[in-house]
Amino acid sequence: MSLPYPILTAEEAAALINNGQTIGFSGFTPAGSPKAVPRALAVRAKAEHAAGRDFKIGVLTGASTGPSLDSALAEAEAISFRTPYQSSSILRKQINAGKVRFVDMHLSMLPQAVRYGFLGKVHWAVVEACDMTPGGGIVLTTGVGAAPTYLREAEKVIIELNASHPASLLGMHDLFEPADPPVRWEIPIFHASDRAGSPIVVIDPAKVIGVVLTNEPDETKEFSEATPTTEKIGQNVAEFLSAELRAGRIPKEFLPLQSGVGDVANSVLAALGKDTSVPAFEMYTEVLQDSVVPLIESGRCSFASTCSLTLSPEAMKHVTSNVAYFKKHILLRPQEISNNPEIVRRLGIISMNTAIEIDLGGNVNSTHVMGQQMMNGIGGSGDFTRNAYMSIFSCASTAKGGKISTIVPLASHIDHTEHSVSVVITEQGVADLRGKDPHERAELIIENCAHPDFKEGLRKYLHLTKQGHVPQSMSLAFAMHRQFLNTGDMHNIDWENQPK
Repeated sequence: MSLPYPILTAEEAAALINNGQTIGFSGFTPAGSPKAVPRALAVRAKAEHAAGRDFKIGVLTGASTGPSLDSALAEAEAISFRTPYQSSSILRKQINAGKVRFVDMHLSMLPQAVRYGFLGKVHWAVVEACDMTPGGGIVLTTGVGAAPTYLREAEKVIIELNASHPASLLGMHDLFEPADPPVRWEIPIFHASDRAGSPIVVIDPAKVIGVVLTNEPDETKEFSEATPTTEKIGQNVAEFLSAELRAGRIPKEFLPLQSGVGDVANSVLAALGKDTSVPAFEMYTEVLQDSVVPLIESGRCSFASTCSLTLSPEAMKHVTSNVAYFKKHILLRPQEISNNPEIVRRLGIISMNTAIEIDLGGNVNSTHVMGQQMMNGIGGSGDFTRNAYMSIFSCASTAKGGKISTIVPLASHIDHTEHSVSVVITEQGVADLRGKDPHERAELIIENCAHPDFKEGLRKYLHLTKQGHVPQSMSLAFAMHRQFLNTGDMHNIDWENQPK
């Protein structure tokens, strides 16, 4: 391919970026995340630090990234500021130690915040592409994220042209940025398969400083095998939705599904695929994982709109080898559109996300362990939960080898309030919270979702907090958390003699 831009090595590209600048990276999860330039930036940062000079950058992405971006830069202590979501264990430690400023944001809100200038100037956009045109056209790869906004807002652009992704991905993307207030029209998406934008991003070619040639697959991992617990959660979700369909509370045509990331989400979708009482469904979601590929091929999933293809290497190879087929069934959109509340509400999406802990009121913590230590971030779960036709949160009823109950009196951090959470599901069962008052919700969650080892303690707590509209005690609400912090186990609480 003949390119009208300078060809740079990753090291030459990294040398152009200065200490204190902010970079907007493409991608959403490891899918579509640049690899060579951030690795080179990490090497440069180490050299600058060894020479006694400061070198840190602000990092904007779509969501989490691969090891070559977040982990490499964090290991080099090269990140000063990070938003909106991450999943690197190295970066997580630095965030929780106060070494990196981290702003946890709803993913749908990030592009608008960038355009409004809330996050400061974007000096560079570093974007992965599978093809380019002389007129400034860019064909993105497997994860869009906020790339269109970064490309438009950034002062300068570096493209990683990745030969690992075929140019035949052209046509799988639908790239659209809504106008900003005071004049903002409706987004013309009324079905998961509707197109609203362009298959490519077009920018001013003068902004492109250079192209770095790469040939690297996405740094996604193989997913863990399903466990009896995750399989049971998936079965419970599928049976609940099937019952709702039979009861007429879900239309006979069914409704589009949104699913979060992880092993539980994969098990839920696999179970729905097997349950033939549920008709073929569409997905309007932010991430597609391995479990969706066979569902599309079998016709169980008729169409999938997403922001990224977060597939294992084997599944990705299968999709790109049959790209003409999958382009008829998949659209990749920017996160501002894939997670857009207007569309979520219009389509009547059923949202399915996972939790760290859920309290007896139905409030959900999806970000912080023991109320203090950040895990990854809220991601897109809030975008969907607050606007869904029905919002489902699922998790195993225990964690840390059974020492932690994920069902607690009061969540130590609340990301999704009781007002947005419709249904709670664990491997123990289902608590349908719709139309229930706080006391009814608490009893349902204990009886249907808590692990048997913790039910009696939760019942004792509820018995001691019967007064008021909400059954809650400010002195007892965190007794289970205190017990774990003191002993490493939530069991054996003397509820009657807790500190007041």
